[in-house]
Amino acid sequence: MKKLLLAALSAFFFLGCSSNATNENVQPALVVTQSIDNLQLNDQHETPQTIAVDTKKIIFAFSKDIGHTCNDFFATKAPSYLTDNKVVFVADVSGAPSLIRSMFILPGLKDFKHTVLVMNDKSVSAAYKAGMESEKIVVVSLENKIITEIKTVDTTDELAIEIER
Repeated sequence: MKKLLLAALSAFFFLGCSSNATNENVQPALVVTQSIDNLQLNDQHETPQTIAVDTKKIIFAFSKDIGHTCNDFFATKAPSYLTDNKVVFVADVSGAPSLIRSMFILPGLKDFKHTVLVMNDKSVSAAYKAGMESEKIVVVSLENKIITEIKTVDTTDELAIEIER
């Protein structure tokens, strides 16, 4: 009986410690007229990257399915497709457990020929996800690192149009 009670208490403790709740007081990082200058992430090869002044768009994938959709689409294009169009792709993997991230997700991203900026930190991710539709592809348009427009698209056809316009 003691073991059963101890197991139940342990389960409640660990369930209580693993909250998926997001901070309600997070200031959104993606706001029209706001600078994106402070966005600094590592790419899939763990090389630190910043957003270049001439970057025209940033594509955000905040969910696993959207990340797969974007990566599958980019894999059908030339390796220079994103850079030729002055586009940066950011994949948010912060929601995955760290063991899954380190053993499966990050090694899998290294196989891509296109650059993937990786958002690992939930606290960083929360600011960029705030107010965004996480089950859609988020396209942020920039001019001199200032956000000029934020759109969401559902399909890779719409994504291609946004990238190439």
